[in-house]
Amino acid sequence: MDKLLAPLLAHCFTAPVWRMEIDELSDAIVLELRSEAEKQVSFASLSLTTGQVNFKNYLTEERWLVGLEALYNGVALLHYYKNENSPEHKGIIAIDAQTGTNLWANYSFAFDGLTPNGLAAYNTALQPKKTVLLDIATGAVLRNCTPADKPLTNNIVVPSMISAQQLPQHSLPLQPYGNMVHYLHHNKYIIVSLHTFENGVLQQHMFIMDGANIVYRDVLNSGIQKLQPEAFVLHKNVLVYIKNKTELKAVRL
Repeated sequence: MDKLLAPLLAHCFTAPVWRMEIDELSDAIVLELRSEAEKQVSFASLSLTTGQVNFKNYLTEERWLVGLEALYNGVALLHYYKNENSPEHKGIIAIDAQTGTNLWANYSFAFDGLTPNGLAAYNTALQPKKTVLLDIATGAVLRNCTPADKPLTNNIVVPSMISAQQLPQHSLPLQPYGNMVHYLHHNKYIIVSLHTFENGVLQQHMFIMDGANIVYRDVLNSGIQKLQPEAFVLHKNVLVYIKNKTELKAVRL
């Protein structure tokens, strides 16, 4: 790997990263890690400012039917599933994204979305559905939701999928399998992810280029069976990606 750009963080976990959320305000990133072998879900938090681990191996009483819902203003929201065969969520568990401390829990409500004014939720036992606004830090009911409570927007940027011929004024270091690449232009950098297929092996690569110079490269997945979805996201000036399903890496651009 070229040393012109070095990772801000590179942390490997013992279970695959199933989901990640980035906090717009605190720049924390929280991960949901699912181990199929152990039927156990754990959570970890890292800082995209310092690259340090805030906490890891956070477990709930429910070991498997639990997941990461959202992350905002230093609070990570988790949820349970109604049952193993249903994707429907139930309950809200709030933890401090810096320390992993339990803040509050409400098992009657389910998450409905984030707004600039608070957390939108509804009581799963009531019909018709009635959405209320909760204080994300305490879980207290603030008021009923109104049309003014628009969904919260974020600044997370995902790459575009383009053909290799559409890549502006840059030659690729490898020939992309399927002729398609994930592409993003940020500051002076061109970030590209592509797949190759050689000797019966499918790999996914990522390159960061400054003009014609490759200033960072990595193999994201090797020996995979199918083309992978978008390989990275950009939060402010930090590129975030998952390597081999279990390693979180970030590069400051």
